[in-house]
Amino acid sequence: MTPSTHPEQIPELLWQPDPQRVAASRMAAFRDWLRRERDVDLPDYRALWQWSVSDLSAFWSAVAEFFGVRFHDRAEQVLAAEVMPGAQWFPGATLNYAEHALRDGDGKADDDLAVIFEREDGRSEEITYGELRARVAAARAGLAALGVRAGDRVAALAPNSPETIVAFLAAASLGATWSSCSPDFGARAVADRFVQIEPKVLIAVDGYCYGGRNFDIRSTVDKLRAEMPGLAGTVLVDYLGEGAELAGTIGWDDLLAQHHGAPLEFDPVPFDHPLWVLYSSGTTGLPKGIVHGHGGMVLEHLKIIGLHCDLGPGNRFFWFTTTGWMMWNFLVGGLLTGTTLVLFDGNPGYPSLSALWELAARHRVNYFGTSAPFIQSCLKHELRPKDDLDLSALRTVGSTGAPLTTDGFRWVADAVGEDVQIASVSGGTDLCTAFVGAAPDVPVWLGEISCPMLGAAAASYDEYGKELHEEVGELVLTKPMPTMPVFFWSDPDGSRLREAYFDTFPGVWRHGDWVRVTDRGTLVIYGRSDSTLNRGGIRMGTAEFYRVVEGFEEIVDSLVIDTSGAGETDGELLCFLVLAEGIDLEEVQPKLKAALRTELSPRHVPNRFIVVDEVPRTLNGKKLEVPVKKILAGTPPERAVSRDALQNPAALEPFVQLSADLAR
Repeated sequence: MTPSTHPEQIPELLWQPDPQRVAASRMAAFRDWLRRERDVDLPDYRALWQWSVSDLSAFWSAVAEFFGVRFHDRAEQVLAAEVMPGAQWFPGATLNYAEHALRDGDGKADDDLAVIFEREDGRSEEITYGELRARVAAARAGLAALGVRAGDRVAALAPNSPETIVAFLAAASLGATWSSCSPDFGARAVADRFVQIEPKVLIAVDGYCYGGRNFDIRSTVDKLRAEMPGLAGTVLVDYLGEGAELAGTIGWDDLLAQHHGAPLEFDPVPFDHPLWVLYSSGTTGLPKGIVHGHGGMVLEHLKIIGLHCDLGPGNRFFWFTTTGWMMWNFLVGGLLTGTTLVLFDGNPGYPSLSALWELAARHRVNYFGTSAPFIQSCLKHELRPKDDLDLSALRTVGSTGAPLTTDGFRWVADAVGEDVQIASVSGGTDLCTAFVGAAPDVPVWLGEISCPMLGAAAASYDEYGKELHEEVGELVLTKPMPTMPVFFWSDPDGSRLREAYFDTFPGVWRHGDWVRVTDRGTLVIYGRSDSTLNRGGIRMGTAEFYRVVEGFEEIVDSLVIDTSGAGETDGELLCFLVLAEGIDLEEVQPKLKAALRTELSPRHVPNRFIVVDEVPRTLNGKKLEVPVKKILAGTPPERAVSRDALQNPAALEPFVQLSADLAR
């Protein structure tokens, strides 16, 4: 049975592509190129998408040629076989990601701006492509002097800063494999990720700034070094500018100065050579190390940032992210297209929620990326950035991390700009990209993701593997993509990878979200399919529930858990609420019940509303739905979730206590 959500009337059209803007877009240039060079005439986006998933080899070879991907050795073919898992892309080809990020041309002249950086405390820096190349060359030589070779791992406990980008590109240029964590991660959470990949070199900052405070993390760095005896060296970045030192480490500035003037070189590696290791949330065990290859990332990020985001030379690209979230890797991909990256490190709400919008105005940002919860916060605080700031350069607001509510869509259109495209996108760490999202030549409909991305054969399946239209089912990819994981770390037979994506529908990638694909080709995501609500045989995703509940100003956050699928015979629907200051449950509860009954169904009025101080979240900000459900079913907390994988482990305590009460 699929979830009960049914389409309503055709939603409101919020944004229409401007014909002149479409004609000037890279997407239009790509279609013109296909017509001219490949004799493929595709009149609109839908036709282009259909071709891109029906002829994968032709599409991906066209992307490579259109963007001038530099292969050192040519591939024998584009795709050995259309299979999942185990698709082999461009076998025999060699290339290097860092070369494509730093090579001359494509708007990357020495004096073209590569990076604009701001920290919440006012530290700022602008770096040209020429300076970026020089720093990467020096860092590359420094890493090589420490013994780093192709295949070795370089790990970084570092923020979203220029030093981190330089270190990553230096590692990639050598064919070393990169991995990063945000410096606010605790020592145990970082060790759970880094120890398993056995890095050759650790790069770490002495501390970080957040919310007006400085945090010294040298003790965390020391603990990490003790757990990684195979380290050939630790490089310490004086990030706080206080001259902090740590015995047995090498200073970042000293390393670059020592190798100043080194030649910039790039070691060609096979197409699927490991570029970086990203991690699953690690909520129920060690985080899975998800490995992506050089070639897949070059092609995918050229396609999505160059075509879908329509970013290239002269444009400015911002996404609020930390280095522990895949959106950092996505943002860095802007360098592949010659785009100027705008980096911010700190608290997005400090000193006020308008800080990031002020950043966007100050630096003439063209594409502003953020999360759905940030947009929701702006809405609740009644921000209207367009009234106070010059956002005339802004073309697109990107949103990910959770489904964007209809109120969120309306807020962007009303408070940021009616001419601004709303790019609600979804994908994940698994592929380090979005595979459903937006395009410059596709309209935006209220509450809907505009389209599947090129080359992404996204569909909705029922439990028997039958494709659905205008009904909610499992989000799947029916054909391979170049950014699907090359492998999982410490998974020699591939069993963990197959179990993660391919056990439900053999040969088809199951992503783990509920989705409805409309007849217009748009998509609506309803939340994770493994945290489904099931009331009297009617199933629905949690995203709709949150859309209703968190639409109330009185509600700061919420978590909904259906215990009927968690071991109890009947179970309850429980809604945990974080209330705004000064609000009593009694005053808001009747309004919540009425809204849920009217907007969803009577069956989705919870048995109980329970007030909590915080909703437990992973380090990357995801609500902890499934582990909490397990805890309420009686699973010992230590088996249900790894506390080191949480932002706020103390937030689990009310749920543990409630589980004990239920057991009595």
